[in-house]
Amino acid sequence: MSKKITLTIDGREITAPEGEKLLWVALDNDIYIPNLCAVKEIDPPQASCRLCFVEVEGYREPVTACNLAVTEGMVVKTRSPAVDRLVKTAFELLLSDHRLKCSECPKNRSCELQKIAKERRLKLRLTRFRPLVKDLPIDDSPDTFAFDPTRCVLCGRCVWEDHEVAGVGAIGFSRRGIDRRVTTFGDTSLADSPCIECGFCVEVCPVGALSFKE
Repeated sequence: MSKKITLTIDGREITAPEGEKLLWVALDNDIYIPNLCAVKEIDPPQASCRLCFVEVEGYREPVTACNLAVTEGMVVKTRSPAVDRLVKTAFELLLSDHRLKCSECPKNRSCELQKIAKERRLKLRLTRFRPLVKDLPIDDSPDTFAFDPTRCVLCGRCVWEDHEVAGVGAIGFSRRGIDRRVTTFGDTSLADSPCIECGFCVEVCPVGALSFKE
């Protein structure tokens, strides 16, 4: 059994297993920290979305909560000018590569981007960066779901579910930099891939990139 330690988050004293990642300790205690790419079972965490920054006493700069293990006496702030600035920038960078037509999105009103915007009072529109959305077609070849790559935030949840839970390996990351995307081997349609339409990838998608047809 893990040793229990005590830490403070936003003025609240919290007991948690020693070594647990700070993000999960906060979320388990109803303290919201923005995140998109976090999957508890992935170790080490991906830390790719750069949304879970916090301030920790004794650290010179904000750190990502998803890959920071809690320790005895740790003092954490989930909000500060430095944290808010980093989260806002990361959020706007995500929006620059995301098709922003919420009213037409199947995940409207249940989207993690909308939740983050509401929690942190961020705008769901670009103000500093130009849009980078590519002209990529929707893949609706499966019978049960569709994939819209222009709404994908590259969180990697679907890839992990496909490989580690479903054990299929139909999708993965391809290319680098601003051309990075989730796709099938050889960029074939999902219907022509090993996909078995289990739906696990759709269920974990935090935005409207993967959606059931019904």
